[in-house]
Formats: sequence, structure tokens, C-alpha cells
Amino acid sequence: MVPLTAQNLASLPKDLIPSYDRSSLRTGIVHFGVGGFHRAHEAMYLDRLMAEGKAHDWAICGVGVMPADARMRDALVSQDGLYTLVVKAPDGTWTPQVIGSIKEYLYAPDDPGAVIEKMASEQVRIVSLTVTEGGYNFNAVTGEFVADNPDVQHDLQPGNAPRTSFGLITEALARRRDRGLPPFTIMSCDNIQGNGHAAQRSFVAFATLRDPELGAYVQEQVAFPNSMVDRITPVTTDDDREQVRERFGIDDAWPVVCEPFTQWVLEDAFPLGRPAFEDAGVQVVADVEPYELMKLRLLNASHQALCYFGYLSGFRLVHEVAQDPQFDAFLLAYMRREATPTLAPVPGIDLANYQRQLIERFSNAQVRDTVARLCAESSDRIPKWLLPVIRKNLETGGEILRSTAVVASWARYAEGTDEQGQPIEVVDRLRDTLVPLARTQHDDPLAFIKNRELFGDLADNERFVSTYKSVLASLHSKGARTTLDDLAGAS
Repeated sequence: MVPLTAQNLASLPKDLIPSYDRSSLRTGIVHFGVGGFHRAHEAMYLDRLMAEGKAHDWAICGVGVMPADARMRDALVSQDGLYTLVVKAPDGTWTPQVIGSIKEYLYAPDDPGAVIEKMASEQVRIVSLTVTEGGYNFNAVTGEFVADNPDVQHDLQPGNAPRTSFGLITEALARRRDRGLPPFTIMSCDNIQGNGHAAQRSFVAFATLRDPELGAYVQEQVAFPNSMVDRITPVTTDDDREQVRERFGIDDAWPVVCEPFTQWVLEDAFPLGRPAFEDAGVQVVADVEPYELMKLRLLNASHQALCYFGYLSGFRLVHEVAQDPQFDAFLLAYMRREATPTLAPVPGIDLANYQRQLIERFSNAQVRDTVARLCAESSDRIPKWLLPVIRKNLETGGEILRSTAVVASWARYAEGTDEQGQPIEVVDRLRDTLVPLARTQHDDPLAFIKNRELFGDLADNERFVSTYKSVLASLHSKGARTTLDDLAGAS
């Protein structure tokens, strides 16, 4: 068994390890939020380029900000930034590759000054982000930056060491400005419509609160390219670690497992340059919006369409839900009849084939993605992925039955008890608000959707409300399975 470190790479098969000299790499990208997705996606694309002798001055410095990131710090620092990426194919094939594109890792609570100075250095030209949908700190309905967030308020006080990505990145931009260095590009890789625009709104808002002149500088001088990112990357389990040890002889504290499919559509807006991402399979385009709306409303919203109904029906693994004919039909009906009519044509994409491919991807038993993972942080996901479909169809007179049913299934799930009376662990930043609301639904069926922070004025729309109440009543009286049968009959 070989512990994964730079010193031990020579002990592993040559086809598993980086083919390039990692000592020659120079950091050009600082990335906030080094989780499984980043390591299965952006870091993987850079590793591909480096293996071709390219992008050696674009290595990654990972940054952790949250307390939970201390575990990633410990894993990556002990392994010199190395980790094993395992691609799990539906036929049972596992394909491993040790990724070497992360050169260093900094944990901001240990030394926020080191993180700021790393970004302020001239060689860093991109700061990228996978900080989750909630990490941009804006109200889901109004889009306004939440200025009274306690950590934001802390970071706005002169002399305080920053706690947030906003505080750290904005301070680095301020230092670059003062030193006569051009600003780096801020590249969001999160599942948000117009993620570059969302990042720009949040960082400009924070910088303006700190100093209006600095806010104007960020607005006018910093580039925020939009992107669409896609690869199913479940949470790494202890069994994954054991399998990597047994199958490949690698003792890896935090390997990453993922599906074969990967897609990255990126707007070409990088004033200080960028890696030749297109040479690694990235679609570099002028307009990302058609691709991102396709992904958010078909893939991401379909994940929400299957997870609450699936959990309430007794499923715990995503592939088991997707392989069930009842769910297959429900998901395809949602995609074809409700989501797709809200989309513009997507260059180079056959949407009918894309929809069927999604079901095949969800059905990959090797990935073993969990239903609970998809159910987590719903308050950050449903307003951005599903509610725009409902709103658009309400405007145009389109169908809303299935998408509204998904909202009702979330409300039922948020009660925190399944159909057998067993507790559900609701994982959501708004849990303390949403669970009590959901538990009053038997007396007030609209209690959950009256939360205007999440749903805006949808509770005032008669067509939405009547559909929602009908499905919620069915979930309470008949259960998830029978409700799905009734939805199929109604269509």
C-alpha cells in the first residue's frame, strides 16, 4: 500500500501518475472551495493540459474558508496536493488517475494574510470559485446582497482579518490596485444562472459597502466570465477509499469519484489570459446562457424532481430511483412538457437526446450517488433551478403540474418525517425556519410557500396555489407513490 505523496509517485504505475514535472509548475489560479466537484472538473481539465505540456504556469492554489475545509487542508497538505480521481462507468469499469494540478493549499483561518498575498501576487491571474449556490450571499428572490450577514459585517470592520471569500478576495484586489497590478479574473464555477453576473453583483456589493470607490473599481475593471459546469460527483465514502486501496494500491485520504460525462461551457472573458481550456475539451463560447439554462432546468431541476419523491418512496440511491419506470416517465414528462418549452435553442445540442442521456447518467449504478445529497440545501437550489420554470410557464400558459408537484414534495420532505414515521435529517441553511413551517401544513396548506424570501409572490397565483394544494394533500393522504401514479393519469 503506497501513501499518496509526491515522494511516493515513482512507486505507482506510470500510467496512473502525472506525466509532467510538478516541480516546474507555477501557481496561476487560486481556487476557493476545493471539494469533490472542483477536483473532478476544473482541476482535472488543467491536469489534462499539463499532461500535454501546456498550462504549467496555471497550477492551482486551493483555499479553504469554512471550518469544514480543515479536513481538506489536512488531506491535501499531507499528500502534496495530489489525489486520485476515479471515473466509474456504468459497465463497472473504474478508471483511476492521480491528478497533480493542485500545487498548494491554504486554509484561510490559519493565515488569512497568506491567502490575500497569494492572490495579490502578479503571477495569479484567475481566482475561481465553487462555494455552492448559497456562497454568494444574495437573497434568492430579490437578488440583493445580504449586507447584515454577521461574517460580512465582521469583514467590513477596518482592521479585522477577513472571514469570508468576499473579504479575502476584495482585500487582494485592493492591494493589486494600490500596487499598480491589473485585477485578476473572478471565475465562478457554481450552479447558478449567470454565475459570473451573480458573482459580480455580490463582490461589487461587498466592495461598495467597504469603499464606494473600490466598488466602482471592481464593477469596471474586474472580469466575471459566465460558465456552465456539469459532472455528477457524489460525496466520497469510506468504501471509496477502501476500494482505491484494494484496486489500485493507493492510500488516498480523500479520493474523488465521478461519472464519465463531463461538460464545461465557458465565456471567453479573461483580460490577463487563461489556460487553453478548449484544448482539453472545454467549450469556450461567446454566450453561455443557452447551455446553462439547459443544464439548470433539465439536469439540476430533474435531480430535485426525483429526490424528494424518491426519498419519500423509500429510495436512498439515485440510480435506483432513475431505473424505476414510474420515475423515468415522471422525469421525462417534466423535461419534455415543462422545462424544455422554457428554453431557447441550444447550439450543437439535440435536447431530446440530452434528456434521455440524463436518465442514463442518473441510472449509473456505479456512481452510487445518494438521494440525501440531492435533497440537501434545497433552499439554495429550488428557487434558482425550478421556480424559473414555473414562473415562465405561468406567464405563457404552459404546464406547471409536475414542477409544482416537486415543490409540494419538497414541502412534504421538509416536515422531517418519512411515510413510515422515521425521522428525516433535513440539511439546509434555513432548516430552523423551513421545518417548523412545513410541520404546520396540515392546518395551513400554504404555510411553506408563504415564505416570500424563497417563493416571492407565487402564493398569490391562483393556478399555482390550487395545483400545489392538490398535490400536497395527495402526498399527505395517499403517499408519494400513489401521487406519482395520479400525476401520470392527470397528464
